[in-house]
Amino acid sequence: MENTNHIYIFKTTITTLTVNCALHQTLQNQSEITQWNVDLEDIDNVLRVVSPTLSPQSIIHIVNQHGFDCCELE
Repeated sequence: MENTNHIYIFKTTITTLTVNCALHQTLQNQSEITQWNVDLEDIDNVLRVVSPTLSPQSIIHIVNQHGFDCCELE
């Protein structure tokens, strides 16, 4: 049975993101995340995450652990 990917979209306080920063490394190394990006041009600094298994709460927890606010957008 194939896993269905879910696309989650979050408003965040992420204003900069480099390949060496801890949040980038954490998101990149999450096996449950198949794709992600942050739109730093958007006023809400939108984080988009594609995952077959993670819940929105899990993603929010990961982002919060790195000192950023994050809430799911409807």
